[in-house]
Amino acid sequence: MKIQEIEIYRLSIPMEPFVIATGTMDYAQNTFIKIITDTDLYGVGECSAFPMIVGETQNTCIAVAQDFAKIWKGKDPLAIEDRLAELHLYIAGNATIKSAFDMALYDLNAKAAGLPLYKFLKGERREIITDITLGIATAEEMAEKALRLKEGGAFALKVKLGKKPQDDIARIKAIRQAVGFDIPIRVDANQGWSFEGAVEALQGLEPYKIQFCEQPMRTYNDHLLPELRTRTIVPIMADESVYNHHDAERLCKADACDYINIKFSKSSGIYEALKIQSVAAEYNIPCMIGGMLESRLALAAKVHFAYAAPNVKFYDLDTCMVGHLADPVIGGIQYDGYKISISDDIGIGADIQQEFLDKCEKWVI
Repeated sequence: MKIQEIEIYRLSIPMEPFVIATGTMDYAQNTFIKIITDTDLYGVGECSAFPMIVGETQNTCIAVAQDFAKIWKGKDPLAIEDRLAELHLYIAGNATIKSAFDMALYDLNAKAAGLPLYKFLKGERREIITDITLGIATAEEMAEKALRLKEGGAFALKVKLGKKPQDDIARIKAIRQAVGFDIPIRVDANQGWSFEGAVEALQGLEPYKIQFCEQPMRTYNDHLLPELRTRTIVPIMADESVYNHHDAERLCKADACDYINIKFSKSSGIYEALKIQSVAAEYNIPCMIGGMLESRLALAAKVHFAYAAPNVKFYDLDTCMVGHLADPVIGGIQYDGYKISISDDIGIGADIQQEFLDKCEKWVI
């Protein structure tokens, strides 16, 4: 089998404005990859650029994707390690667009094996229930939305914070007053606090039964995470601090976190994500699978990964539920309320509607 051509699409998905500590997104800056072979099989992959976190935009993803396509054209897609090594050799970083190529490669390999991706990865089905995310707004607005979500059957709330500590404490206080204490609340500061601010915020949040706090500080403060953990009872989840399994080992060895959040846009895809969860498991550090603003296609790939990653214990797979105004996916992840399922179709079991792709900007290498 050889790679004949690669199609690259600007997969812009309109959405309601979504606010986090580092900025506002009004559309999902996604890129869709289709690897076409000299057989009747092809592989699909998607990534979602979040520039204020990963340092990549949709435009940088598309530009680098064209270079990647030229590197892979005419080569064997079944040699996963060789193909991924070529991308890392060509450019440092750029994990987001690498993840789309990684995903398409795994989709193609599973299809060639005649298996759903999770079976190709030697995984097993298990129950997955996602949380649902609240963007930053006033305390009153967030409390009202939290109550609506709880009344709609939400399993757990993930609340974006990272502004002034006292304002963030007020936000959670208002949410707890609205929803009570029988629903888990996770908070995500997206690196928004200083060390002093993190201490103030987390200590102030302790009465409100917080399941964990994601990424309280900038990554250059990673050396302060062990001390921060001694100053609060709120467990710490590393997110932007962990891009690869080397980062995971560094934080685990330093006793710097209680949990790790894995995202394909940081890890460069499934191959490295499996290594991260494995390293974390050696230190008894459970992981979460999360995302940026992916559609149901990439989310399906994450479910396949989670089935094959026993150390993934938390699920933040709501990215298409937080304001996407279009759903161009065929197949893909399915939601029964907040319970998640995927089909046993071969590969990822998802594709993008051709009529939607026809409206997207396209490159063919």
